[in-house]
Formats: sequence, structure tokens, C-alpha cells
Amino acid sequence: MLVGPLFCLFELFVTAGTGASPVQKVFDTSTVNRPRQLQGRFLHITDLHPDPFYVPGTSISKACHRKIPKNEENRAGYYGTPYSECDSPLTLTNFTLDFLEDHWAGDVDFVVWTGDNARHENDHKIPRTMNELYEMNDALTKRMNDIFMRRGIPVIPSLGNNDIYPHNIFGPGPNHITNEFLEIWQSFIPFPYHQVFRQGAYFAVEVVPNALAVISLNTLYFYDANDAVCGCNYTSPEDPGNLEFAWLESQLKSFRKRGMQVWVTGHVPPSNYYPECYVQYVDLALKFQDTIVGHLYGHRNADHFFFVEAKDMELTNKTKRASKRSDLYDSLLDDFAKLPKPKKTDLDEYAVINVSPSVVPNPYLPTFRIFTYNITGVDNALVFGGSDRQMNAINVRAERSFDQHQEQRFELSECKDELYRNTGWECQPPTSADAPSRVSRLWTPLGYAQYFIPHLKDANKFGDPEYKLEYTTMDASVLLPREGQNRSSFWYPIPMRNLPKSIQNGKMKEKYFPYNMEDLTISSWLELARRLGDSKERRLREKFKEYMYLGGGE
Repeated sequence: MLVGPLFCLFELFVTAGTGASPVQKVFDTSTVNRPRQLQGRFLHITDLHPDPFYVPGTSISKACHRKIPKNEENRAGYYGTPYSECDSPLTLTNFTLDFLEDHWAGDVDFVVWTGDNARHENDHKIPRTMNELYEMNDALTKRMNDIFMRRGIPVIPSLGNNDIYPHNIFGPGPNHITNEFLEIWQSFIPFPYHQVFRQGAYFAVEVVPNALAVISLNTLYFYDANDAVCGCNYTSPEDPGNLEFAWLESQLKSFRKRGMQVWVTGHVPPSNYYPECYVQYVDLALKFQDTIVGHLYGHRNADHFFFVEAKDMELTNKTKRASKRSDLYDSLLDDFAKLPKPKKTDLDEYAVINVSPSVVPNPYLPTFRIFTYNITGVDNALVFGGSDRQMNAINVRAERSFDQHQEQRFELSECKDELYRNTGWECQPPTSADAPSRVSRLWTPLGYAQYFIPHLKDANKFGDPEYKLEYTTMDASVLLPREGQNRSSFWYPIPMRNLPKSIQNGKMKEKYFPYNMEDLTISSWLELARRLGDSKERRLREKFKEYMYLGGGE
């Protein structure tokens, strides 16, 4: 157990969750049995990095742990220290979770929580321990259970590279980490996946049973900083990365067969994978473009997106891994500028990776995202009920058609060769041109709203911070009902109370709508990327960079 000053700070952290049931027990069915309609929204939150040793007023150069510098500018703030290498004080972590409970808990259908729930290894005088990491994850889990699971809202966590000790290094399971996290996250992980999780720390959750699932990957088995694995080397079939990809493909085949859609989530994005892991990821992302509705990651802390492409699959020493270079902004613009024109673009060859910025103000500002997705055609009687969250609704699955071009690709002569038949996306059944990742239909992601704390330094001096809308990918016209529309029956992508007063009053300030995207389909992302790749779009590029670094430097 934690002792001394660490325990005192930790006690402050868990106070808000003291009424929660023990993590080792699945909540009583009475707590998840409440009827609940779909809202068409979900939360993505990542990289909280709570630091129980953080002490306000101490030196930034000492990880905000000790010594009081003479210069006030070099002192740790009460709610956090933006644009520094200090992690989150427990005051910020508590404030963020309280804010989500007060403002969003009743308005989302599920929560994607992509890891790093412990401090960085940034102070050699206070070395991390595995016990501390377990304690932090356990405390956050109790709060997530109390805020969301008690309302019947599924939470899907992922293991971060700083959730383990030593950080980044994670060997094959079962091991003490997979066993311990299975206990900590037992209320999140469906029972049929317990053995799989014990083996590799990955699993899936049907967030809308029989219709929509979230797959949580253990990206540490692909991460190029993990020296305990073989990097998906094709000569090592028992490498844990290869085993995880085999499991992932099996899951995607099963969900496809059932007519379901899937979000693929994890901590480390593909831009940081070993080359052979990266190629396998691209292969599955394209092969199951009809089933995967989107890809969500954290880890990088910087707000950005990139594409995985068919041309990346040629495995050489120069295999491209998007946005791996340190000059993230410039490298992305360079990649976007090389995209083909719309008429020369084969959408089969692209998938979009969304990387969300972090809660920890290291090195930027605290953020979280609310995604909206299409629930058109779902019966209003759709509810979750019963201990297994059975769905009572119309049949929401839809038939999909294959276009002629895709059929031709599937019949390539090379695919008849046994060497190629079961490998490569080109030799697999074709994706669907009318899949939710390609056209706006049921389950298609429509946009997201990003919230942040813009004046964290002021909050440290003058009072509580405030999460505000930073921007939304959506067009202003979809946020409020048009003149003559019935306001009571209008579906608000963002609940009115969570919009700035100016928008509530009908004043659509341009700063909130930099992209004006129709939806988050692959073609919409390609259109935005082409605009960003155009050197004449200086204003758009400036906004993109501002959002990427939240006003800070690279």
C-alpha cells in the first residue's frame, strides 16, 4: 500500500469515489438495468497522467515535486502547469472527472479511455513503482465506474505505455500486469474476454449489442519502444504482436459476419509501430474498411490525424509510418500535399487515424473530445436493459453492396496463387462502397467537439478552471434547429447547455468552425487533408497548427 505523503495525496484523489463498489465485483444489475436511449455521442479521453507527488508552488524543473523557485513563473500551478513537463496534479484530475460527471455523463452512450493513467518516469529521486501504477489505475477505475458504469454506460480502457513498469516494456502474457489489470478492470471487460485479456491485455465490448462494438488493442505489442517483443517479425509466429493481429482479424471477421460496425482503439497510434506491425495494421484497416468505422488513439498528446494507405504496405527499410518524425506539423502537411486529386483517388486504399490530445497539460493544455455519430433509423424505443444489456430495437443491420471495381480487384490473377490467397488486403473480399466509413448512414461518425481549459494559468491564481469548447469539426448549420423546425424533437449533436452562450444565441463565431466538415467519412478527411496540403490555405494551416499544439510550441 502507499504510505506517507503519497498516501495523503492519493486519499484526496479517491475521496470522490468512496461510494463505489469494489472493482473486483461486477456492479449489481440494478445499477445497469435502467432503460437508456441512445444519445448518438461518446466520449474519448486519454493521457490523464495523475501525479500524486505534484506539489503546487514547487519548481517546474523538478517535475513540480519540490523546491520553491524565486521566480513565480517557474512555479507549479494549483491546477497544473501548461507547456511544461510536469504531469497532472490530482486537483486537475478530480476537476476533469467531476466536470464530465456534471456535464456529460447523461449525454454519451459509451466512453473510450485510451490509457496512461499514471505519471511519467520524470524524477529519478522519486522512482515509480508498479504498486503505485496499480493504485492510480484502480482509483481512476473506481471513478469511471461511479460516473459512467452505474448509469449503464460502457467504459472501454486501453493499456498505456506509462501504465506499466518499466514504462514501454511489456512481454508476453499471462503475467502479473495482465492479471492485475484484469482485476482492476473486471467491471469493464466482458466475461468471455477474460482469458484473452489475461493472455494479452486486449478485448472487445459491444457498446450497442448486436450493432456497434469497440475493440481495445494492447498497442504495446506493436510499439517500437518495446524491446520485449519481436516487432511482429514474420519469422516469429508466436510473437505477441502477431498473435494479437491474428485475434484482431478473427474479431473483425466475426463482427463483419454479424453485420456490425467497430471502432478500433488503443493507446499508441500506428505511427509509432515496428514496420512489420505497421504493415499488418494497414492491411487489416483496409481489408475491413466496411466493418471498421474509425480508429482512435492517444499517446502523442498533439491533436492530429493521418492516413494509413495501401502504398505503405510494401515492407522495406523505408516503410512509411505516418507522422513519426519529430516535426509533426510539417511532416503531415507534406504528406497531405502529396495526396492524389479526388478523381484519381481510390477510397479503398485509405483509412483515417484520429489522435486525440491529452488531459495532462504536458506539454499543452487539458482536453477531451465528444464524438457524435449517426443513429438515424434506430427506433426511439431503443434501450439498454438487463444485466447483459440486451438491445430492444428494430433490426439495425443493413445489407451492403460491392461495386464493380472492387470485384475486379478481388479477382486479380495473383490472388489465385496459394502464396497470396490468405494475405494482403487486395486478395480479400472487397469492402463496401456504401459502408458507414464511406457514406453517411447508421453508425457513421458525424463529427466531434473538442473541449479544453484555455486559461489554466489564470485558474491557478484566481479560481476554478473551466472547460470550454475549443472547436468542432461540424458545420455550424447542424448545431441548432433551423427556423420552423420543432426544437423539442431536434437532435442536438452537442447538447445546448454545453455550447457557448454565443452559439446558443445564434451567433456562430467562425473560430469554433474551422473545418466545416459534413461528416467524418474517409472522403471528408481526404478533402480536409487536401485543403491543408495546399500552401495557399495559410489561414486554415494556422488554425490546424494552433489546435495541434494548443497555443504552445512543438
